This record gives sequence, structure tokens and C-alpha cells, in this order.
Amino acid sequence: MVSFNKFLASVFLAVAYASSSIAAPRPAHSKFATHRARVVGRGLQVEAFHPPSTFQTFGEGIDHPLSKRTESTMEDSAVAFVGSQLKVDFNTIAVRSGFSGEAAKHVFLRQSHDSIPFANAVANVAFNHDDKVVAFGSSFVTPNSIASSSPAIPLEAAIATAEAALGGKFNQHPATLEYFVKQDGSVALTHVMQIQDGEAGIWFEAFVDAHSGELLSVTDFVAKASYQVLPIQKEMLTQGFEVLTDPQDMTASPAGWHNTGTTSATSTSTTAGNNAIAFKGTQSSVTTQSSNGLNFIFTQDPTQAPTVAANVDAARVNAFYLVNSIHDLTYKYGFTEAAFNFQQNNFGKGGAQNDRVTISVQSSAGIDNADFSTPPDGQSGAMRMFLWDFTSPMRDGALENDIVVHENTHGVTNRMTGGGTGRCLQTTEAGGMGEGWSDAMADWTEHNSSAVPDFVLGAYVENKASGIRTHPYSTNATVNPLRYSSIATLNEVHNIGEVWANMLHNVYAALVAAHGWSATARTDPTGPEGNIVFLHLFIDALALQPCNPTFVNARDAWIQADVNRYGGANKCILWNAFASRGLGVNAANFVDSSAVPAGC
Repeated sequence: MVSFNKFLASVFLAVAYASSSIAAPRPAHSKFATHRARVVGRGLQVEAFHPPSTFQTFGEGIDHPLSKRTESTMEDSAVAFVGSQLKVDFNTIAVRSGFSGEAAKHVFLRQSHDSIPFANAVANVAFNHDDKVVAFGSSFVTPNSIASSSPAIPLEAAIATAEAALGGKFNQHPATLEYFVKQDGSVALTHVMQIQDGEAGIWFEAFVDAHSGELLSVTDFVAKASYQVLPIQKEMLTQGFEVLTDPQDMTASPAGWHNTGTTSATSTSTTAGNNAIAFKGTQSSVTTQSSNGLNFIFTQDPTQAPTVAANVDAARVNAFYLVNSIHDLTYKYGFTEAAFNFQQNNFGKGGAQNDRVTISVQSSAGIDNADFSTPPDGQSGAMRMFLWDFTSPMRDGALENDIVVHENTHGVTNRMTGGGTGRCLQTTEAGGMGEGWSDAMADWTEHNSSAVPDFVLGAYVENKASGIRTHPYSTNATVNPLRYSSIATLNEVHNIGEVWANMLHNVYAALVAAHGWSATARTDPTGPEGNIVFLHLFIDALALQPCNPTFVNARDAWIQADVNRYGGANKCILWNAFASRGLGVNAANFVDSSAVPAGC
């Protein structure tokens, strides 16, 4: 085992070497699509590398090599298509996961060597229901060298190295052996393990070179009955609590919110169930029903500290209600068991189970923030809600609906992009869009009419009308001037996310203006109204886009999602909305384009 100091020096050398292979000078944003720099553990800076993704969409679809074989599976067809497109040996393509959705079928694949998968060289293929390929993303590589598939460093030593660097402990999730593509074109063999410290908010996937013992990269999984609650369309408690009776959607949660199976023996009378568990401190510290019949009626008193018993109960109940509501809402629009959602019991409908969302309210691990950790399908998503100290008494983030919805949406976007791995929104640009999708979902949930007012996030917790973002989200370019080109001067994921969220705010406004607004969109996704169309495209595009997408990739995925589900009926609405904020046809490298396709 190397000493920590020696290890630290080796990692800094590795990072410096990786950085030096990029020709200088180049603007910092040139690496947004392939890199993410993080300070981890004891002040160690690690710059993770992800090979650039290519992404193609094919409108009504093109044939694949097995199109004429009626007996071929979508997995076989995807392997054949990737092999033919990239001219690689079929034996080096490994299927990781896949699912069939309403509008398209999806297969997620990895490059392999000696039957060992590549961690960061991945591909995804989408088929329409006519068995034609409609989208293809890839970060497959042609290595200039590849390490031996027999590790020289034992797993135990690699775990010790990762623990020392990252400040957590190996969480016993099964470690794997995977290849990892480095920026210089070489491929290292790595031990891959999860390092976690729940109290400190640490949850990393570490890639330790199985020959040299160096930490090469990390995946950060953290994206910093009747109930008296704030209905999901309300933003903050000043708008008033209500008692909602049986808000669960039984088509999305067939056993209800308080059952982890199908019998009374698996029922609970607490803030714990199949989709979520809300607690304070430990998972045994849940809120029990206030009266028989699954009634959770606890009155929050804003004049007292959030830590008094009634306020803790109100926070747990509200967070439990919201996470279940987002589960049911996103389920109706395609985030199902097979599409890698969060459930303890998947009822035989596909995907990995035992992964309900854990919600830690009033977490003592932080303040003035919230976060959500998204490990791979089969491990629980972890939400932590903190107190905010801008006021006296302090305010509770679990009682501001837009913050809870924002955090929960990280789980949706991280699971659906890349096929359930939790690894595919890790670059600076993709991570920024992750923040933007979360704000956009919070924005969507709070509309209560066809009006599209400016949207402000986080106004309650800071007691500030302007909220926690630099601008309100607005269709007015004077109120919010952010454009695609704004990213060139930004370097932080939340700031980059504001650009994407504001674009989606404008897309939403355009679709509602064209098609109207449905008051039942949360429970009925079948209508033609603009808010329904928006959320379908939001969810559909996540599975279409490549691992670590760029703004341009994500825009193209929305355009293709519209072809898949609506026959391209909204093509010009979408293009004009994106182009109005600089993401037109010729947008690239954070240079604006207002161009739209001919006919728009």
C-alpha cells in the first residue's frame, strides 16, 4: 500500500499529465463536454475524462443490418447496428440494459475488451416501433494502447487507496473490473468501487488503475391516504397547507404509497413505502400516522423552530408526499420500472428493485442547500434536505416544494440518461443541464393555468423574492437575457443549468401557446395540450440522448422525440423556441445561431 502523501503526488501528476495533452491556449469551456473537475476528499482535485459523444437522429428512421430478420431481438439489432456504423468487432460490444417505451425502444451498450466492459466508452440506440433506428449516440474509441486484462494491484489495495483519497469507506456494493479510456488515447484497467459516507454527503464511484494504483477518475452520485401538505402545484408554505385524500395514482403505485409488496403484511402506517421513506437522522425515525386510516395531519408552526416535533412531522410528511407524487407523475410519462425508476418492489415489470428514495429531512450534514445521490438502478436514490439559516427561526427546505421537486428530478435525469448507470451526466456541460432539467420540472409542476409567468426558484428558504438563481425564468429577454452563448463565460453547473432551464421555459411557453393547457396533466398524459406534450418530450428525450450530452445533443433529442411520438408535428415550434435563445441550427461551441430549418 502506498502512503497517502505518495498517492496524492501520483494523482496530481496524473491530472497534470491529462491536462497537458490539450493544446494551449484554449478557453476553459472547450472541455465542458468531456471533463468535470472536482475537489474531493482532502482537497484533492480530480479532473474526470469522458470521451466525446457523437449523436445522430434519423427522423422517421433507417434500417439496421438485421431489419429483414423477423426473429432478431432489439439487443441483437442494436449490436449489429453499432458494429456496422463504427466498424468494430461485434464481440467487443456488450449490452448493458434496455427497455421498450411508448414512443421508442432503447438499448444501452458498452465497448469491451477480453470480455471486460469499458466504463466510459458507451453507446445507445433507439428504435421506433417500426423497428427502424431513430437515434444513435456513441463515445466508443479506438485506443492507441490497452492495458493487460490481468490486474497487478489487488482489489483490497485499490479500495484502501480510494478510501484514503475520498474520505469515505467502501460500502460493500460489489466492486467490478472495467477498462477506462484516458485522455491520451490509452486504456487503463481499473478496479471500480463505491466509496460512501452518508453523514458527510460523500458517495463516489472510484476508478483505481489496477496496474499503477492511481485514482484515475470518480463518478459523483451526489447532485448537491390523507396528508396535510403543500399541494404539488404550490411552491411554498405561505400559499397554505391542504389536506389531500388518497393522492396516490394506483396505475403508477398499484399497492399505494404505504406498501412494499402486495399483502397487508408489507403495509406501513408511517412515512415509508414502496417509492420512498422520509425520516430524520436514521431510517427508524419516521412519522407515524396521526390517526388510524393513514391520516398524516400535522400542523406546521412557522413561528417555532423547524426542529420542534410537529414541524419535523410536517416536513417528513410533505417530503414523502412530494417524492411519491413525482414518482407517480413521471411514471405516467415513462419513468417506469423498466426505465430504471426508484421502487422497493418492481412487481415483475422489469428493472432492478430495492431502490426506493431515502429522504433525510433536516439533515445535520449541511445547511442552506439540498442534494440527491443517484447510484445505478438497484440502489436507493438518496435525498438530503437541509435547514436554511437566512431567517429566524430557520426555514426547512423540505417545505419548499420546488426544492424537493428539483432534487428528485436529478434521480430521473441521471437514471434515464445512459440506461440506469447514474454515470452519464458527469461532464460540466451535462451536469449543468442536469441542474436545468431539475429547475424546469419544478417550473412545470407549479403551473395552474395556461398563463406562463416568470418562475423564481427558492424564494421561501432565503426569504428573498428573487430566489436562489441569478434571474427569473422568463420569456422576456430583458428579464432573463441568458442565451446559449452565455455558457462561454460560465464555469459552474448551476449557472450553466440556468441557461438550459430558461430555454425549456421558453419551449414550454411556445407549446402551451400553440396547444393550450390541461388541468389534468399530472394524472392524464393522453391529451394534446401543450403542457402534456412538453413533459412527454422532456422524458422521452432523456433516453434518446447520448451519455454526457451537450446542449446541441439534447436539443436534437427533443426534436427526434417529437418525431417518435407526434410525427414531427411540433418541429417548428421547438426549433423556433430553441433558436430564440441561440440554440438554432448552426449553434456550436457556445456560439449562438438563430437559424431554423427551411419551412420554419
